[in-house]
Parts: sequence; C-alpha cells; structure tokens
Amino acid sequence: MKAYQGAGRPVRVPFRGRRLKRWKRRHNTTHAMARCLGERAIATLKGWRLLRKLRRSTNRITNVVKAVLVLHHASA
Repeated sequence: MKAYQGAGRPVRVPFRGRRLKRWKRRHNTTHAMARCLGERAIATLKGWRLLRKLRRSTNRITNVVKAVLVLHHASA
C-alpha cells in the first residue's frame, strides 16, 4: 500500500471488504485502536504553533517534541 512505502519492516494493514471472517474483523479492530493513538498524537502535534515555526536539525526536533509532549500531558 502506498501509505506504508518505506516503512522498512512488515506493516499491519487492515483487511478490506464487506463480509469478513471474525478473525479479520478482530484484526481490523486492533489495528484501528493502535492507529487512533498515532492519529491523535499527530493531530495534537499539528496544533502546536511552536512546531510550525521550528527550524532545527531533525535530530534535535525529536527531543523538543518529547519535552513538549511531557509538558502537555502534565498540564492536562
């Protein structure tokens, strides 16, 4: 799938179709639960004005994002 190009390792993708077997529906449910955590985190990061204007090396951005996430969760 195009969305997973360059992921490096095998990536779980949901099954498609209307009439899926029970194990495939269960697989899709667990996939959606894991995916929603990542989607929510990305949505939160996109809302931060700090990160829109951040100009740093990619190595340092990771540490900045981690620090801001800690502060964000501590204040919630």
